[in-house]
Amino acid sequence: MGKGKTMMKRMAAGLTIAFMIASALCTTSIAQTPSTGVADSEKTYALLPGLDKRLIDTTADPCVDFFQYACGNFTKLYPIPNDRSAFGTGAMIAEHTQYVLHAMLEKAAAGGAGRNPNEHPNKQKIGDAYAACMEVDAINQKGLKPLQPELDRIAALKSKDELPELLAHYQLIGVNAFLAFGQQQDFKDARKQIAVVDQGGLGLPERDYYFRTGEAPEKTRTQYVQHIANMLRLMGDPEAKAASEAQATMQLEAALAKVSMDITSQRDPNKVYHLMPVSDLATLAPGVAWSRFLTASGAAPVTELNVTNPEFFKGLNALLASTDMETIKTYLRWQLINSIPGYVLPKTFDDEHFDFYGRRLRGQPEQRARWKRCVQATDQGLGEVLSQLYVTQEFPPANKQATQQMVKDIEAAMDQDIDTLDWMSSATKVRAKEKLHAVADKIGYPDHWRDYSNLTIARDDAFGNALRATEFESRRQLAKIGKPVDRGEWLITPATVDAYYNPSMNDINFPAGILQPPLYDSHASDASNYGHVGGVVGHELTHGFDDQGRQFDANGNLTDWWTSEDGKKFDEKADCEVKEYGNFVAVDDVKLNGKLTLGENTADNGGLRLAYIALLADAKRKNIDLTRKQDGYTPIQQFFLGHGQSWCGSTRPEQLRLQVQTDPHSPRQFRANGVVQNMPEFGHAFGCKTGQPMMPVNACRVW
Repeated sequence: MGKGKTMMKRMAAGLTIAFMIASALCTTSIAQTPSTGVADSEKTYALLPGLDKRLIDTTADPCVDFFQYACGNFTKLYPIPNDRSAFGTGAMIAEHTQYVLHAMLEKAAAGGAGRNPNEHPNKQKIGDAYAACMEVDAINQKGLKPLQPELDRIAALKSKDELPELLAHYQLIGVNAFLAFGQQQDFKDARKQIAVVDQGGLGLPERDYYFRTGEAPEKTRTQYVQHIANMLRLMGDPEAKAASEAQATMQLEAALAKVSMDITSQRDPNKVYHLMPVSDLATLAPGVAWSRFLTASGAAPVTELNVTNPEFFKGLNALLASTDMETIKTYLRWQLINSIPGYVLPKTFDDEHFDFYGRRLRGQPEQRARWKRCVQATDQGLGEVLSQLYVTQEFPPANKQATQQMVKDIEAAMDQDIDTLDWMSSATKVRAKEKLHAVADKIGYPDHWRDYSNLTIARDDAFGNALRATEFESRRQLAKIGKPVDRGEWLITPATVDAYYNPSMNDINFPAGILQPPLYDSHASDASNYGHVGGVVGHELTHGFDDQGRQFDANGNLTDWWTSEDGKKFDEKADCEVKEYGNFVAVDDVKLNGKLTLGENTADNGGLRLAYIALLADAKRKNIDLTRKQDGYTPIQQFFLGHGQSWCGSTRPEQLRLQVQTDPHSPRQFRANGVVQNMPEFGHAFGCKTGQPMMPVNACRVW
């Protein structure tokens, strides 16, 4: 799942998402139908069929490069639009869904204050939120006036002793200056919701951006410092002062980065779990009055919390002590303006923010159309209201029933697969099946919709709406502390085109948004659907048994349920994938990080194998001849083509570099090829010879 920087800020109060949820697609892009002479933002969009022969490059050898064979014509038909850094098959679905949501929001916004007084208040809220976001002239005319009270809070600071209340307030409105605070399920007791405090405060994507050597990283740092200076200048600072302030801010963030945990280490749940009394945190970082911070946050009384990275808070304490007050104030102003969504700020700020984070960091030539950004903003702020309308209109019961059956089939396939593992002892197999049988399946949408009655939305206040929505979500999350876990809650909206597994919940989640063509196509063959959405289902299920998920038991508790010998064997098999993917070159001289991507690679490989086993069982039930060609391909070939075409698309070089350095998902071509080269069944289906790239002599397999 890729929700991006803004979404992560919105969900900062639920930090479990930040480092523990494993998603399937990580869709970061949008697709277009092939047409010319029309602005990218206005092009029409259509869903692809489950198997699209137009995309196949018949001049390519599937045994040499299956991604090129399955998807080679995609980019010719669908070049990257200027408002995108990447797009592909999954993004086509996301774009189609966005058009559907757009029509709903336009209808909800129509009529203004004179609308029907009996209309559902939540529908009025999404209409007003969308309408306010679209009022560009009003936003520009207000300038920074809506932000001034927040700037005044910083200006009024007289000493560092006053920081706790301000930092707590900024956490509520999504400003993670110096740190991040929220709630999570207790890793060791998944029945409990506890407070958590995490490292934070960086403006670049992750810590190593501050330290990597080479021309590209140094260029990014130079551009980042200039961006900070530009934003401070737009806020009224003289040019020379803004330049020196930007350098000081960069030095402060680099010092924070130095004591931060790297992105790969954060994948280890044991490294980000240190439950301790608040008094112990106060000993680690006495420079922050933590009792005052916690009170100001509005959270329920907290006596203990998870300090994800104790060393960070030791370093933060020293850094606060050694940094002068003016530098801290400048840093806070920068973190504040950088955390406010660009679409509620004047155009000059919005454009400058996009220039760095979009154009320079991701290679995206143009800003997205206003309406697209406002649809996304409304989905983020009032997602379950919008999704309730969406599923009523767009998600037929047949789609849910078909997916439920496929999930059951793939869970049965894993049950069968566990029996066949020659490297796992019978004792561990019993525990593995116990966990498998306890997995909760969430399909389509939640049983109970979220209540937004306490969220105030004003049709003429885009800035206020954004901050109030963020604070509403932050307080909703913090209110969970000390209360029983709601196992029916969803962590992404039902209209989202993605899926996820949550190890603390031990559940797999498939929103309605992902259950559309080509991933699920009611007109396609069973084989194609098993290759597409079946692979996604298997992917999420396998996450419960990847290098992260395997550390949690059937109840969602972080506990070692493996025999020591089985654990060693798992690590050996996983290391094969670490080395395999670590040798793939993504862009220029940048290779994949095999350890960072291990969980997703394990899920990709194990997931498609489970879908394959389920397909064989399905074909046996239905007496389907797996050797008979239909539309030019056997069912087994259709299955693998479904898998391959799930990843069709292209990515700009800048975005690829960013992805490889920050994202646990491998780039699309390796998600297609990396899996099939580990499945001899693929080679047999396409007549490959042992030793060809897609059928190596030694393949990796964990599950």
